[in-house]
Amino acid sequence: MQKNQAEAQLAKDRALLDEARLDLTRYQALLAQDSVAKQQVDSQAALVRQYEASIKLDESQVQSATLQLVYAHITSPISGRIGLRLVDQGNIVHAGDPSGLAVITQLQPITVLFSIPQNNVQQVMQSFATGDPMVVEAYAQDGRTKLAEGELVTVDNQIDPTTGTVKLRAEFENDDEMLFPNQFVNVQLVSSHLPGATVVTTAAVQRGTVGTYVYVVSAAKTVSVRQVETGPTERGVIAITKGLKPGEMVVVDGVDKLRDGATVELTEPAGAPGAPGQHPGKHWGDGSQRPAGKPSAPAPQ
Repeated sequence: MQKNQAEAQLAKDRALLDEARLDLTRYQALLAQDSVAKQQVDSQAALVRQYEASIKLDESQVQSATLQLVYAHITSPISGRIGLRLVDQGNIVHAGDPSGLAVITQLQPITVLFSIPQNNVQQVMQSFATGDPMVVEAYAQDGRTKLAEGELVTVDNQIDPTTGTVKLRAEFENDDEMLFPNQFVNVQLVSSHLPGATVVTTAAVQRGTVGTYVYVVSAAKTVSVRQVETGPTERGVIAITKGLKPGEMVVVDGVDKLRDGATVELTEPAGAPGAPGQHPGKHWGDGSQRPAGKPSAPAPQ
């Protein structure tokens, strides 16, 4: 309504301005012929300027009314998914309402906030400082189903003293919308690559008074304790940086019944032809699967 009134007033003043300009042109021609007083010409020129000022005022009124109409529409500053409405038709709303009308969350791209121990901060920062993209993978709660792959975008500037961790943020394109706001995911950050590393399943690595060790199976099917040094862990396997060679067999099941020099029996994995037991596979030092084994009772000493 207000916009229509402002536009009507603007049209009226423009018509008056056009008429005043025509009269001014006529008076100026008559003044050149000395047929009209100069005072009348000056008055007509002042009237033209008055209408020009009125036009500017009318245009500002139209712009103000148009702006008010824009305020009557709610436009989201981001694209995303809108949630369930928080008010119903007929409810009274105010500009200061904390809940608003609805909540819009951005899905593409989406970010994931996670933490790493402070002992890993230096390693991550060294890789992050190079400027090369650091791959971040998001997995479902089962830890096996990969949901999305993105990259690290920022690292917090301080360590949380209560948890001894630092927060990191990764961004995912999320084109298939597998990630959802406030969803819990397991995150794996690739901070470095170790080509040709010797790896074993994490179940093979034990920790005790002697440090970190594994039970190595000899050709005579006896086991011996071997101290090892470990590296990064990923997806159920751990890198062995010292103490184990590729191709050596280690025990992964029943280690609580073993002692140095004990004899073990090898069994096939569950479901294999002629499998004598239902025990998981034993891993070689190179990480490939080999027939499983369950240790027997310790050999007499």
